[in-house]
Amino acid sequence: MLEVVILAIALSMDAFAVSIGLGIKSNENLKTLAIKAGLFFGFFQALMPFIGYFGGVGLKDIIGGFDYWLAFFLLLIIGGKMIYEAFGENTEEDIAKVSTKVLLTLAVATSIDAMAAGFTLHLFDLNVYLSLLIIGITTFIFSFIGVMIGSKGTAKYESKAEIIGGVVLIIIGFKILLENTIL
Repeated sequence: MLEVVILAIALSMDAFAVSIGLGIKSNENLKTLAIKAGLFFGFFQALMPFIGYFGGVGLKDIIGGFDYWLAFFLLLIIGGKMIYEAFGENTEEDIAKVSTKVLLTLAVATSIDAMAAGFTLHLFDLNVYLSLLIIGITTFIFSFIGVMIGSKGTAKYESKAEIIGGVVLIIIGFKILLENTIL
């Protein structure tokens, strides 16, 4: 269960970073925005791994002998991408108004990587639905907090959150690889 909680925190870092940007930009009711951001990001961060999980289960017979290698490479790529993006420009800086359409677009964009991470869920000894619930709730909480932090004008945490999330995903990938190749 600890691995799923750590995975959930790592996956929520993109949403956390974007939520900070939304909090900085927003002129609307902060609690309403924080709840909306939490719901959108939490829902899609749980939905995408669900889709990835079923893709992994469907392919398990084909890739069963090296699924841990694939999980390792996927988490390495996702983590590396998060670290790389931490040094790039933030897309939410171009957003003038935080509408439902904007939230939907950002929620889908930040959760695409979670689909690939969902492929690894079958490697954990935990019910997949509980795992998805943990990922969704964790992302909701981090998104809510991100909007609140952003409202204080604290953008300095955006890139740090993405770097930490990326490093954690890479570490989880190495852990999966080591558990399946050494043990």
